[in-house]
Parts: sequence; C-alpha cells; structure tokens
Amino acid sequence: MLQFHDPCLLAGVQCNGWSVHVPSDVTGELGKMVVLPCTFTHPYKTFDRALTAIWRIKEPYNGTVIFKCVSQSSSELCRTAISHKNKYKLLGNPRHKDLSIRVDNLTWSDSERYFCRVELAGDSQDKYESRNGIKLHVIAAPRIINITVSSSRDHTFQARCTAEGEPAPALSWSGPPESAPSSSSISSHRVTKELRSLSHDGKYTCTAVNSHGRAEGAVYFYRFRASDSSSFMVLIFVPLAIKVVLLLVILSFTFFSREGQCPGSAPQDSPFLVSPPGPHHPAFSQPL
Repeated sequence: MLQFHDPCLLAGVQCNGWSVHVPSDVTGELGKMVVLPCTFTHPYKTFDRALTAIWRIKEPYNGTVIFKCVSQSSSELCRTAISHKNKYKLLGNPRHKDLSIRVDNLTWSDSERYFCRVELAGDSQDKYESRNGIKLHVIAAPRIINITVSSSRDHTFQARCTAEGEPAPALSWSGPPESAPSSSSISSHRVTKELRSLSHDGKYTCTAVNSHGRAEGAVYFYRFRASDSSSFMVLIFVPLAIKVVLLLVILSFTFFSREGQCPGSAPQDSPFLVSPPGPHHPAFSQPL
C-alpha cells in the first residue's frame, strides 16, 4: 500500500520522494506473535543524521505511542526508547528504510490500528507517517472458559456455558432428551448460552465452534430423590433413635452403679475391721 504525505513539498524536495508501504490488514493468533511490516523511502541519496522510528495506535499523528527508537548515525543501531509493556521489538533496520516491528503475546486489546512514522533530523526536520495505518486482527480458536449448573430462586436449575474465540463461536448444548429451552448472549469475542429449567438427570455437553476450530465442555446434573416420604423419614429418624437408646443405656448404667454402693460402709480389707465374738472365734481366753 502506497501512501503520500499531504504537503507537496518537504524541505524543498518534491513529495514523490517520500512513501510509506504498509499492508492494510494483518492477522495474528491470540497468545502468539505477529509482525507489522513497514518500509519507506526518502528523497536523500545518503542520510547520516539522527533518525527516529515511531509506532502509534488508534489514530495517526496524535495516537498513543507504543514504540520508539533513535539512531544518532548510520553506524549506530536504533536504540529503543519506548516499548509499551516491553512487548514490541524492532525487526527492521531504519537505516535500510525498514521500520517493521514484532508484537509478542497477543491479547484481545491488541486489536487496534497501528501507524508507523519516521523522523529525519536536519535543518528542517523531515517527518512522514502512514496515514491509514495497519489494522491488526486477533483471531482465536474457541475455548470453553466456564460451564456451571446453578439454582434459581424459584428452585429450578439451569446450565450455563461461556466460551471465547474470534470470530465469536457458535454455542450448542446436547444432552438428555427433551432439553430445556435456551438463551444466548454475545459480548465481543465472548458468548454465553444457558439451558433453563433442567428436568432430566444426566450429562450436558456444551460445544463451541468457529472457523478456527472447536471446543467442548461437559457438566453432570443429578437431583436427590427419596423413593417415598416414609422411607425418607426412616432414613432420617432411625439413626437418631439408635443414638437416643444408646444414651439412655449409658445413663442407666451409670445411675445403678452408683446406687449399689453404701455410703457408710467401709471396704472389707480395712485394717480397722473388728469381728464380733462367737463360739468359734472367742474374743479372748481365760486361764483354767
């Protein structure tokens, strides 16, 4: 793509001596890197003065600067002065009229329009910038980021699946027959689809599909059911009754064991016990 600066003359040189070549669009994959190409021409046969390379986003001339490097002479590399979040790296050589940069670890927020700019220092500083820029598109295969089952205030249950991707993926639910009605919501590259009023136990599978791939996630839904009310009561009260009976047995045993002891009696092996006199056990004897 060939672009020209608005003024017809730059520092006394005809405008056709300047040009910037950039593609209109570049596509990169989420989490990976992408190269933004930019080459230019200038009207000078040789140029050994200071040179500055700049990249900005959102709009030309006044957009946010995300990368900047400066080369003081033709023998010096372009030294990085600005690299937002340290994710922009110069790939080209501005002295060879190449301003291309690499963008690392692409995120959704990197989907912006990028503008490259070159500034040549001189008596009157020459500056030239791509006017339309490069539109960066971040793409991604689908990914399930959340899948849950929850209850509502009216005691009904719903399954919810959220996935992301670019283009925004199409979501579908599969599972037990007579599936509940569903609803969808889309926010940029993220899609949510909900199954309402679940009535059948089993496995519910959420599938996300776009032009770059597919992803699946599953959730299991089972409700507790007692066979009838009487068996439900038995399950609750039988263990409780057993515990009460055991407690009563322990208390009764403790009470009767205490009642069996005379409070005034002394143990039989006491050294102070005196047996009463009897015919077979005289208390004393007299001489004949």
